Amino acid sequence: METPLMNEYVNERVRAYQANVDDEQDIMDILLNIARWLHSKGSTQWAGLLEGEDSHDMIGSISRGEVFIFKENGLCVGTVILKKRASQWDEELWGENDEQLDSAVYLHRLAVNRGYAGKGLGEEILRWVESDIHFKGKDRIRLDCIANNDILNSYYPRYGYSFMGEVKGFSKYEKLLPMVQNPYS
Repeated sequence: METPLMNEYVNERVRAYQANVDDEQDIMDILLNIARWLHSKGSTQWAGLLEGEDSHDMIGSISRGEVFIFKENGLCVGTVILKKRASQWDEELWGENDEQLDSAVYLHRLAVNRGYAGKGLGEEILRWVESDIHFKGKDRIRLDCIANNDILNSYYPRYGYSFMGEVKGFSKYEKLLPMVQNPYS
């Protein structure tokens, strides 16, 4: 299922695409490189990837149109999963009786190629998610990160995400989307 991109450009060099099965290896390479880097820093975040676990079902997520890749001159420089429906994990974190469960897009695995780290691409991807892609009936973005990761827990509030509590050792963040006129509504 295609998701209408209102603007395919994240910046003047990087374009967004809805991922397809041919992109799986590029996506997994980025995720594995980040998992190895995190491991080298003593973090257990994304450690399951190093053991062959794919808790976000990348192939299924791609086939459902939930994965987006970002390319510069044909090179995959970033990726993100945007779930239009709460996964079992999201329901456990946010509560299956949460009144806004169905009005949210759930952001997972925002990842930037390590060669592009520290250059603002992560922020540009977040901004793109918030304004340059349309999710009919959705008015907020939700995400989570490990509660003991101080860097991520200071990163998301810097870009307008509100801390919504901690569950099972994970911090929850949410940002309301601006109301925009959309030709795809």
